[in-house]
Amino acid sequence: MSADTRTKLLAGALQTLIEQGIAKTSARSIATTAGVNQALVFYHFGSVDELLAAACRYGAEQRVAHYRERFAQVGSLAELLELGRELHTEERAAGHVAVLAQLLAGAQTQPRLAPATVAGLALWIEEIEQVLARVLAGTPIAAFVDVTGLSRALAAGFVGLELYEGVDPEGALGALDALEQLSGLLGVLEDLGPVAQRAVRAQLRRGTARRARATPEAR
Repeated sequence: MSADTRTKLLAGALQTLIEQGIAKTSARSIATTAGVNQALVFYHFGSVDELLAAACRYGAEQRVAHYRERFAQVGSLAELLELGRELHTEERAAGHVAVLAQLLAGAQTQPRLAPATVAGLALWIEEIEQVLARVLAGTPIAAFVDVTGLSRALAAGFVGLELYEGVDPEGALGALDALEQLSGLLGVLEDLGPVAQRAVRAQLRRGTARRARATPEAR
């Protein structure tokens, strides 16, 4: 019964965030959504913030597990971006990206939410990082890409698109199209012959070296 109540509260917290936003999320509203006594919020989690933090981790675990097999089937950057489009559409329709955006906003004023929000994002980033490492291996740019940093950028970008799409749907679609153009560029590089690929690598090395020399000066 205790485990079942905890799960109801976790699911209730996520649903309350989706329907009412973080400003109206309270012990009472969560308990009403979950169909349990308000006192159980504090019995199981101690505070609303702790419940929201646990709900963030719980929700991310559930959603990442839902997509894990599809991530494993991705064989190219183009396929990853296509999955990203599908994921964005599905998660936005279900309200799950909105939950993450609410928690990110809440963490600005309630620092206790930050670690759990980061942990939830980290689950997505880990999946994206594994795919990027696999699909970029052997490409002309593999040695010059910070896969971990790129994974974080993509994860943050898709969360940001949820907010951006609300005010500029066409602009959000344009952002996704731009990512697909980059994927097409990588395809062109992969089709180049060995001599041209070596030239591209040499140019990328020179660019990397210039940035490395410039960094200490910027500091």
